[in-house]
Amino acid sequence: MTQPDTHESHPAIVKRLRRASGHLNSTIEMIEHGRSCLDIAQQLQAVEKAIHQAKKTLIQDHLDHCLDDVAGPLGNEQRHALDDFKEITRYL
Repeated sequence: MTQPDTHESHPAIVKRLRRASGHLNSTIEMIEHGRSCLDIAQQLQAVEKAIHQAKKTLIQDHLDHCLDDVAGPLGNEQRHALDDFKEITRYL
């Protein structure tokens, strides 16, 4: 059986995803009640942003913790390259 892969960031990610779920449910209700396309688009933007932030947090946490565990001890040049890689991914 595989060990659970949990990190300190997971509660925050769950919170963001629950927020996205709430926004999505609101969006569905807005469509069903004939709200304006502008209001619906704004709500969809909130859903998209919450999911994007959850994904970004998960990936950054993985890179910051799991990648170091797999890479193990590295020389200065290799460590610098790995740190640069992790830093540049923050712009995704």
